[in-house]
Amino acid sequence: MTLRLEEALPEKRAARRAFDRARNFEDAAFVHDEARARLLERLQFFRLAPRVVVDLGCGLGSGALALASRYPDAQVLGLDSSRPMLRAAAARGAAVVGGDAESLPLAAHVADVVLLSLVLPWCRPDVVFAQVARVLAEGGVVLFATLGPDTLKEVRTAFAAADPLIHVHAAFDLHDLGDLAAAAGLAEPVLDVDRFTVTYPDLAALMRDLRATGAVNTAGGRRRSLTGAARWRRFEQALPRDAEGRLAVTVELILGQAFGRGPASRLARERPAEIRVPIERLTRRSEST
Repeated sequence: MTLRLEEALPEKRAARRAFDRARNFEDAAFVHDEARARLLERLQFFRLAPRVVVDLGCGLGSGALALASRYPDAQVLGLDSSRPMLRAAAARGAAVVGGDAESLPLAAHVADVVLLSLVLPWCRPDVVFAQVARVLAEGGVVLFATLGPDTLKEVRTAFAAADPLIHVHAAFDLHDLGDLAAAAGLAEPVLDVDRFTVTYPDLAALMRDLRATGAVNTAGGRRRSLTGAARWRRFEQALPRDAEGRLAVTVELILGQAFGRGPASRLARERPAEIRVPIERLTRRSEST
């Protein structure tokens, strides 16, 4: 079966509606927390005195607040397309603005640091990278985290046993993302990857976390679900389980950085020859209800 890219990737309006409806996001967003923590940790490798910092796809504002604490003299702005998320972030004290990651409401070359944590899975990476390249000042840095194609591979395979439809969004691999970042005008993109396993006591717990974080199927703008009991049963039976009956799913986390080429450089930056970040194995053990 051959699909157009638009059919395999999320449609942004449908994805935004899914985030608008997300409930208990903070309780279930442990992958988001891990990705954001790893990006924030990498800032120690750069000597920065930024004036403007942007948390792109700020969600509940945790990243924006952490950036404001790290850079107290900077103007830190959280940007998101979900109004409920923005209201929650503002209530926590973050400075926020509504906007689309594929059409940023920011002037050219205004940002010195951009944090892009788990936004790319819901957008066209080439378009977002081009927008980031436009708003970054020369020497400004973007740090990004996204999900690779091995994420939820067990769920994708199990659904394939039930029907031929798309139930897990397509994702770009590390090499393609690096090429897209460079083609968009970002300088010196460097990416690495980590994979970890998340375990659940049952399928219901996995689905609760996915819904709570807005991670529902919006491929091509359509939320597809298995309406027939027989197809759902085939899917559930095809899911791999350990000896105790728990589900184990893969998360492939891609981390990257790149620099702006725009004019008016304001930063003194220091890059190491190699960045080493500890690889951890994250295990999620939800309680049965």
